[in-house]
Amino acid sequence: MPYDDSPPPPESTASIPPGRHQPRLLRRSTLTVALAALAPVCLAGWVLTQVFTGSAEPAGTAAPPPAPGDAKPRPVAATPTPPSGTASASASASASAAPATPGPATPTAAAPNPAAPLAGRTVVVDPGHNPANFQHTREINQLVDIGTARKECDTTGTTTNAGYKEAEFSLDVSRRLRTILERQGARVVFTHEADRAWGPCIDERARIGNEAAADAVVSVHADGSSAGNRGFHVILPAKVKGGAADTAAIVGPSRELGERIAGNYLRTTGLAPSNYVGGGTGLVVRSDLGGLNLSKRPKVFIECGNMRDAKDAALLTDPQWRQKAAQGIADGIVGFLGG
Repeated sequence: MPYDDSPPPPESTASIPPGRHQPRLLRRSTLTVALAALAPVCLAGWVLTQVFTGSAEPAGTAAPPPAPGDAKPRPVAATPTPPSGTASASASASASAAPATPGPATPTAAAPNPAAPLAGRTVVVDPGHNPANFQHTREINQLVDIGTARKECDTTGTTTNAGYKEAEFSLDVSRRLRTILERQGARVVFTHEADRAWGPCIDERARIGNEAAADAVVSVHADGSSAGNRGFHVILPAKVKGGAADTAAIVGPSRELGERIAGNYLRTTGLAPSNYVGGGTGLVVRSDLGGLNLSKRPKVFIECGNMRDAKDAALLTDPQWRQKAAQGIADGIVGFLGG
């Protein structure tokens, strides 16, 4: 019941005998004083009772009844502290929305992401040939030392029957490969991006991988064999020693890298291993490639398919399939580096 602090209506004295009006006022005053003195004592007793029994609620709040059969406390949403000067009604509304016993805090922070699998690793990607080599045959025909022999600086590469260049194919796949590897945390170094008129020469390509201290080097190519010869193959370094060439330290890890790439490339692209070299394994060992002979880092070449076969060429010229090729190579590299 609300408290009414308005003064009582004036009392008529017309019917009160003389001599009795003042005592009645005195009795009312005495009763009022007594009640006023008793109220704080009762209030203090109620507060102590609530404190000792643990049932005190903030003013203006009421604990919500538990849900039937639910013995667990309900979760509580965090409520920001109102700034100074905010009306007390807002605080009461916030308090009344919370249950008497808050439940355990619910974690909201997302679990930390695992480290990128290739973080701290360096991969050198070597796009085979150069689209402008066709215009610089004199320069690329100059001989360079590959340790065991002398060989042309570079070649033009092959084309499909429709004129799609191997150099264009290899650069496209290499760029797709770089994107995938960088997402895995790798530092990717290119030997070129067709940003030079021709080359680089095969000895320089090997040197780029060595100077980068690459954990893996992959040279991307497509073959130019006769029609009917289909499939991919990965070229591994033979054990050679002569002049600047000494592959003893990289033969083993290069084979592991090649096997990883071959397996993943087959799985991702669906293209079978070569039916004309490698005995169906998809692996070929060669001792005549300067890019392998001069490498001091694990390195392989991959011939992604045969550009001169119509069925293979249909794949090699398909951008969606080239993305699969890049993914297969990347998966092999990740597997080799333990990612």
